[in-house]
Amino acid sequence: NIPADAKWSHNGVTVSGGNRKGGATNQLNYPYGLFVDDDQTVVIADYWNNRIIQWKIGDTTNGQAVAGGNGQGNGLNQFQWPTDVLIDKDTDSFIICDHGNRRVVRWSRRSGTTQGEILIDNIYCWGLAMDEQRYLYVSDREKHEVRRYQLGEKNGTLVASGNGQCCGLNQFSSPTYLFVDRQQNLYVSDYSEKNKGGLQNPPKRFCRFSKCSKCVQSLKKG
Repeated sequence: NIPADAKWSHNGVTVSGGNRKGGATNQLNYPYGLFVDDDQTVVIADYWNNRIIQWKIGDTTNGQAVAGGNGQGNGLNQFQWPTDVLIDKDTDSFIICDHGNRRVVRWSRRSGTTQGEILIDNIYCWGLAMDEQRYLYVSDREKHEVRRYQLGEKNGTLVASGNGQCCGLNQFSSPTYLFVDRQQNLYVSDYSEKNKGGLQNPPKRFCRFSKCSKCVQSLKKG
């Protein structure tokens, strides 16, 4: 438990990378999404290196590529620009958003695993989250929506937006990263890029969706 009067340190500690961009195991090249396991292992979607790399607590020199790392491609042992990763503890596996290949894949964490399996395909995914009931939430930057899936399900259930690209409270413009709390409130980072139709100065915001599907705008720029 964290004491009520606890204070954050003003200085952080580098836990992975920090050796300029590159493809060695002590480097990263545009790290995007990350997940921290209960044992403080940090797992990172290493975007331009097309791999998932993990750093265990105490690793001060090199991480370990645990998925991908076989060049850019669409093989089951490859990625094209992974953007997010989480750990499914029940199956001891990584679930990964393989953005450029338009798919969500699962890789076992067991030693000797050389390729993954496709869980969801034909989705321009970016962010992932999993709730305590093991429902998987995936943001789709092309359809500007978030869907919830039972593992093994292909179509999922629409839980946020799905009303086209714009800036209303029931709309997104390129949703990216997600978080689900214990009450199943869904938090969405809405990147809000300009669209081809000329949407100018779209709001940069975080949205919260409760089960009644109300979007609460909590951060806005521009």
